[in-house]
Amino acid sequence: MFVADHMTTDPITVSPETLIPEVREILRTGKFRHLPVTDANGHLVGMVTDRDLRSASPSSVLPPERVQACLADLDHTPVSAIMSRATFTLSPVSTLDDALLLLDREKIGALPVVDEENRVIGVFSTRDLMAAYRRLFGLGERGSVMITVEHDGGRKPLSRIAKVLEEHDIRFTRLIRTGSGDDSPGRIYLRVCTCNMPAVHHALQEAGFSVVQPGR
Repeated sequence: MFVADHMTTDPITVSPETLIPEVREILRTGKFRHLPVTDANGHLVGMVTDRDLRSASPSSVLPPERVQACLADLDHTPVSAIMSRATFTLSPVSTLDDALLLLDREKIGALPVVDEENRVIGVFSTRDLMAAYRRLFGLGERGSVMITVEHDGGRKPLSRIAKVLEEHDIRFTRLIRTGSGDDSPGRIYLRVCTCNMPAVHHALQEAGFSVVQPGR
């Protein structure tokens, strides 16, 4: 579950001297929204986004002549004037959970991945994150179903469920226990990948668990 296995490798980068119109065209044709800015040796110096470009554009409420003058200035403005310099990064051995927490905390859509010398080796976006979790947990696969199970209050519930599913050759990709307080043993969430749901229910009943029906 390392970022290196799911990031976009060999990302397009621009130099601080790249003019804004060229950056805009790269983002448009590449159909992405984040672009690392690097020096001549590939070291990260900043990030520029489509939001930065929108913020730099003149307001539509300005007089037409002012808008044209601002646009003409932008045509000769380097990206260093609008890029973000305080950039958060990931390393190749950052986990998907590390990436999720950082992307959510900073409210950003992508992060550069850098090596020990701060050279850009990849970009990891929220789209990459969703694709990674989709692959890891089998989301969208034929037979992929999330099941909610009532915890029976017994010991080692996850081990018991895993054991009985493996004994019945039922593939599963997620097994999570929540709400394990003193007042309530909580529930267990299980993602299985099979079209034989009766076999899943039978296996869970065999282990002493009951499946929560939708709406309960």
